[in-house]
Amino acid sequence: MDYQTLRLEIADGIGAITLTRPEVRNALNTQMRAELLHAIKSAERSARVIVLTGAGEAFCSGQDLGDRTNAAATDLERTLRDEYIPLLRAIYDSPLPVIAAVNGAAAGAGANLALAADVVIASEDAMFLQAFTRIGLIPDAGGTYWLPRQIGFAKAMGAALFAEPVTAAEAAAWGMIWEAVPADGFEAHWRARAAHLATGPTEAYALTKEALRKAFENDLDKQMLLEARLQGRAGKTRDFREGVIAFLEKRAARFEGR
Repeated sequence: MDYQTLRLEIADGIGAITLTRPEVRNALNTQMRAELLHAIKSAERSARVIVLTGAGEAFCSGQDLGDRTNAAATDLERTLRDEYIPLLRAIYDSPLPVIAAVNGAAAGAGANLALAADVVIASEDAMFLQAFTRIGLIPDAGGTYWLPRQIGFAKAMGAALFAEPVTAAEAAAWGMIWEAVPADGFEAHWRARAAHLATGPTEAYALTKEALRKAFENDLDKQMLLEARLQGRAGKTRDFREGVIAFLEKRAARFEGR
């Protein structure tokens, strides 16, 4: 696909997807959602980790309120059902680790796009804003799912009702994101994090994602049985054998990945 709203670069196992509509703070329109879904699927074919980030000063300002390219843009239920849900499921269900490298403001659906990733790394200049009630809407794009699970019910409700910015430092302290790092050297930092995952045991990463997410549904016995089943699969991989041999030989493991 000849992307018009983003840039996809694949190198050294890292599939870096950069939103490139800085003139509207990388707001999500119909075209960007379609291109982003395509880019994620494309990256999965040849990368070992996916990174989502933004060009310019913002990560993503959410839904492009000026987007009137088709009828779905004015039908919020249809837009969410037909465009947002497939995109968010692609991020959430990806067999690869997905990092959101939040370089600046992440607001509305843009905040929840980031929270759909496995790991969120934010610049200290970034902020997260559930802006929906400012225009008479409810949090969507998975916001009512991610927030209570990540920061608890009380803070999720406050963030949704008051629609106040949450700084990157606050987001890290609350458990909303993995880490907030200095703006100076931010890209170098997330690239180093991505490189670490790109050289890792990607099958084990996929199984880890599955196990942790099922923990919200299972009781202890079901979860331990799931661990046993998934660990059995991990134990049959070449990466497990390589990891053990490398440990015994006191050297860095050379994982093949999926």
